[in-house]
Amino acid sequence: MKLLIKNVYIPGKDGKAVKAKNIEITGNRISAFPEHPDVSQYDQIIEGKGKLALPGLVNTHTHVAMTLFRSYADDMELMDWLQNKIWPAENRLNDDIVYWGSTLAFAEMIRGGTTSFCDMYMFMNSCAKAAAQAGIRGNIARGLAGVSPNAQSALQENIDLFEQWDGACDGRIRVMLGPHAPYTCPPDYLKQVRDVAITHHIPIHIHLAETRTEVENCEKEYGMTPIALMDHVGLFDVPVLAAHCVHVNDKDIAIMAEKGVRVAHNPGSNLKLASGIAPVLAMRKAGITVGLGTDGASSNNKLDMFAEMRLAALIHKAVSYNPKAIEAGEALDMATREGAKCLGYDDLGELREGWLADIILIDRSGFNWKPDFNDVSITVYAANSRDVDTVIINGKPVMINKELLTIDTERLDFEVNRVVKELYGGLE
Repeated sequence: MKLLIKNVYIPGKDGKAVKAKNIEITGNRISAFPEHPDVSQYDQIIEGKGKLALPGLVNTHTHVAMTLFRSYADDMELMDWLQNKIWPAENRLNDDIVYWGSTLAFAEMIRGGTTSFCDMYMFMNSCAKAAAQAGIRGNIARGLAGVSPNAQSALQENIDLFEQWDGACDGRIRVMLGPHAPYTCPPDYLKQVRDVAITHHIPIHIHLAETRTEVENCEKEYGMTPIALMDHVGLFDVPVLAAHCVHVNDKDIAIMAEKGVRVAHNPGSNLKLASGIAPVLAMRKAGITVGLGTDGASSNNKLDMFAEMRLAALIHKAVSYNPKAIEAGEALDMATREGAKCLGYDDLGELREGWLADIILIDRSGFNWKPDFNDVSITVYAANSRDVDTVIINGKPVMINKELLTIDTERLDFEVNRVVKELYGGLE
């Protein structure tokens, strides 16, 4: 399969887009930027006149099936939210509900220009099947709780998930291990997870230092911070993606930098749950790779990476009193190239010859794009997910002219209404 995207704008180094560029895709990779392509040599041509081409956005921390919990439990503290609303509802989940909740999330993400996600949850075979159908790229993990009666069987499920799905769908699907957090996974269980990771060469995705209470309780119980505890049990001996990392100190950051821990920064979720603001500037200064994530729609209410880019650029200016703290280009990098690194890719997140062809085309005709002095700045500060026109993942179009190609939206609407009734029937 050979595809040509014609006449698009591509951001230059100064942020101002360079127009009338062509992008050639062969198989699942960008193969050239031909100046005078012979259109007869291509299987498919996408006309991109006037549109801005960007790398697909990478959502580094999600719980996609929790999209069905959107607006169910708002304006609550984290532990109250989890214990009294989310966990009781989660007890009613099954494969069917998770499949359609995941599909709903993928429809929202693709329409918003997100081409990759990183997920930790339950019934992950169903999530994988939904991702395979939607054509989206994803890292998936079975959420693990060492304090749960099914701790051992869940770990085996994660291993089985790896054996079945890692590298599937032409490499789109990758599998990680998903220990939930230090407060649900005691040290002995974390050591088991570490050993499995080493044996099977599986990276780890975990929540760390999300709230001040989590850190305080960890220090009381173990005499060290969550970061120090993870280092102590050897979890950082394997590749780790740590979600949140809101309450980390200088020693924590030094450990993370030394051990190559990657961070999924979730500004929207952290603000809504009043968890705080992560010291992203200090982490980036230390050389830590920081990507952006939405978290679940239950704690964010939307899966909009444009919103996360804008928040990341704005809040760190405010807390540092520095308007240059996170510039527009840096926020876009966090949502693309840095996010791809968080997922373990070194050939994703840039419009670059030989790299994976995850590409989005942005409609620049809206009033929010006028006047256009700097396309990158507008992307971060003024654009929104509704501006996304076309989405290509792994070299294959999954949305053209705002029409989803891999998801039946009429059926999706019907099935979501059905599973919502099943999920919440009789639940207070």
